[in-house]
Amino acid sequence: MKIKIVIVGICALALTSCSTTKPLYSWYNYEDITYKYSKKGTEELEQKMLEQYAKMNENQRGQRAVVPPGFYAEYGFLLYKTGKKEDGIALMKEEVKLYPESEKYISRIIKQLEQ
Repeated sequence: MKIKIVIVGICALALTSCSTTKPLYSWYNYEDITYKYSKKGTEELEQKMLEQYAKMNENQRGQRAVVPPGFYAEYGFLLYKTGKKEDGIALMKEEVKLYPESEKYISRIIKQLEQ
């Protein structure tokens, strides 16, 4: 009887330890490049950030299969700063569509940028 309980316990432990949890979002090299950009802010790092954002936007393999909250706002603001104003504002509006709770904050930013 004790052996059966031990065997069932081992089997249950083995089955639960094999499962992996898929992350909600694909971050790729986001943390590293944003940290470097916030420290130096060079044009080269700005280009790398834009490339990283494009990669994250196109290749979301996370559990939700959408970009993380705040992503479109950040990406849009960077595009706006680099001269692609219409594209930047469009991405900020996409942030509001995807995450409606950001509407108050993002709409104020858009309003200021459009002035």
